[in-house]
Amino acid sequence: MKKISAIILGSVVMAGSAMAETGASKWAGEAELGLVSTSGNTDTQTLSAKAKASNQRDKWKHEVGVDALNTENSKVTTAERYTLTGKTNYKLTGFDYVFGMVTYDDDRFSGYDWRASEFVGYGRNVIKKEDLHLNLEAGLGARQSKDDAGSSTDESAILLAGNLGWKISSTAKFTEELYTEIGEDVTISKSVTGLKSQINGSLAMKITYTVKHVSDVPVSIEKVDRETAVTLVYNF
Repeated sequence: MKKISAIILGSVVMAGSAMAETGASKWAGEAELGLVSTSGNTDTQTLSAKAKASNQRDKWKHEVGVDALNTENSKVTTAERYTLTGKTNYKLTGFDYVFGMVTYDDDRFSGYDWRASEFVGYGRNVIKKEDLHLNLEAGLGARQSKDDAGSSTDESAILLAGNLGWKISSTAKFTEELYTEIGEDVTISKSVTGLKSQINGSLAMKITYTVKHVSDVPVSIEKVDRETAVTLVYNF
């Protein structure tokens, strides 16, 4: 768990430094900590930690996120995953934008040492209301992978993504995030369904259900991972 704490602390420090340097811009962020139950390539209960921050300035929007999960049982690691994401949007109109995105994923129990991907593309706010929004995105890019056997793969890929947010009431919000990376050899799809309930001004409770499917995996590795999480969220 020390590694998780270091990653989260580093993200918060970087966000704070950026805020100090760009006082005229608008910053928002949140940090999560909670209990996760997993099934698939790992069957365990463990603690997870997440943090993300976004900066809005004129037509630009910058986002950074970190997701960490690490469990040890009798000094044996049973689950370990670290994901970093960075994204920049440039607004073309009130509804249209272009974006660039990079991700790095290190999942010890996925059969891969690491994966990285880079995309550029176009997005549109299909629905943009105070209590309901829907964004759709499409992009072109590349993905690099290195499996546990040491073999490396470079491939072109297409990104398709959607993000839905529905404010059910003054204190409750439903979210659905979908994305798929269609590579030359492997397609990776992920769905994250969430329900967030505000406890007070800066603290909320969040329940999420995540399903990840990988079309082609090494021997003994399952194609589908599922994750159910109940977390406390601190908004800053």
